[in-house]
Amino acid sequence: MLKPIKDWDDAFANMAHIVGSEKLPQHWSDSAASYRVGGVNVDQNIAYGDHPRERFDLVWPEGTPKGLVVFIHGGFWMRLDKSYWTDFAEGARANGWAVCLPSYTLAPELRISQMVQQITVAIEVAALRVSGPIRISGHSAGGHLATRMICDDTSLSQATLDRVEAVQSISGLHDLRPLMQTKMNDILQLDEEEAKRESAILHRPVSAIPYTCWVGGGERPEFIRQSKAMAQIWSGLDTPSHCVVDGQHDHFTVIEGLRIADSEITLNLISNNK
Repeated sequence: MLKPIKDWDDAFANMAHIVGSEKLPQHWSDSAASYRVGGVNVDQNIAYGDHPRERFDLVWPEGTPKGLVVFIHGGFWMRLDKSYWTDFAEGARANGWAVCLPSYTLAPELRISQMVQQITVAIEVAALRVSGPIRISGHSAGGHLATRMICDDTSLSQATLDRVEAVQSISGLHDLRPLMQTKMNDILQLDEEEAKRESAILHRPVSAIPYTCWVGGGERPEFIRQSKAMAQIWSGLDTPSHCVVDGQHDHFTVIEGLRIADSEITLNLISNNK
């Protein structure tokens, strides 16, 4: 029997349970910066709106792209931006895909529902620059935003939706209601109405787009619970969905494989699932 969670702040506290995690943001920033000057073709700061954070980078493969991969960063909708993650495009890029990495405006300046709309616009603009199929992925809060793109209330155009062949949520948060019981909500400002509306787990999928929840076996139990529950619910709604619990990876090592062309997480994203 599962016990009720008494400390919701601890349930979502990834860094507090990972030794040396305070050094990770600088490591990500340095690694991404080195990648951008390492000979890879990257178009930076392409505007998809008027706000300074409404920008994406586009990493190009050699030759004509097979299609477009979108990777949406995490940070609990409150932290970080696209510049920390450029090198995580390498796995898909090495397989011939163009990769879009969008930033979005963070809380408390915007609400989560507004971030969903920003990412929608970013994908529409990127889709005009790269033809072919689209695969959408995201990590943590980015996993939530990726999943919201294929919920029944999506604002993506039908033309763009028709190109989406797979969505991969990595350590995603899909039930936002527990976040109302955390100190983070002082910044997120979720109320009951928005938490329900923006919880993908309470929506139907817009169509039968193959969907994966990918989560590390060493993550906080709440992330594993939400990933399993999300995949189980959508698999019962005529959508090919599954959950991969990846070894003993923690919340951050679980995305390392995105840098590697033949890793399981990269191949899951770019394989022909449709």
